[in-house]
Amino acid sequence: MRILVACEHSGTVRDAFRAKGHEALSCDLLTSDVPGPHYTGDVFDIVGDGWDMMIAFPPCTYLCVSGIHWNNRGRGWDKTDGAARFFAALYHAPIAKIAIENPVGVMSTRLRKPDQIVHPYQFGDDASKRTCLWLRGLPTLRPTAFVAPRLVEWNGKTVHRWSNQCDSNQNRLGPSDDRWKLRSRTYPGIAAAMADQWGG
Repeated sequence: MRILVACEHSGTVRDAFRAKGHEALSCDLLTSDVPGPHYTGDVFDIVGDGWDMMIAFPPCTYLCVSGIHWNNRGRGWDKTDGAARFFAALYHAPIAKIAIENPVGVMSTRLRKPDQIVHPYQFGDDASKRTCLWLRGLPTLRPTAFVAPRLVEWNGKTVHRWSNQCDSNQNRLGPSDDRWKLRSRTYPGIAAAMADQWGG
């Protein structure tokens, strides 16, 4: 199949599909972090080029719950509105099979509820990251390998935590210029499941 991986600079999902023999191209405004077929530019330059499938990771900064609280603290809703239009345009692109990934946020009401919510720990990676999938023409992903959490005592309760979380449930990544980039990466277990189950 010809597969467009939109808004991906890491190459993780692109390379998972290429490993299965598909013609996969990543696309982002940023250059690719690793060598491989990549279009640097606007995805809508190439979205109509006859793709069989598109997997898209639109920026979540102005869509996710963790960012929305800034809208009522002076930032306003213009950027969220623009991000939501971009997301919806990807979802309605002229491609038969589409998956769009984003955290929990406004698209559940702006477009519709996601078809599925997954975590990396369901696919062999020791991490918790609640990830929504909006699907068109594709089945939901079947979990492949469960990674058990560690159990910690927090505020008098026993809670589950994975390796990317501190005991208080915050992400372990400290402040840095590329923290957003590291947090946006798709975990390899989910990428492999996409390639195995959607590219079979």
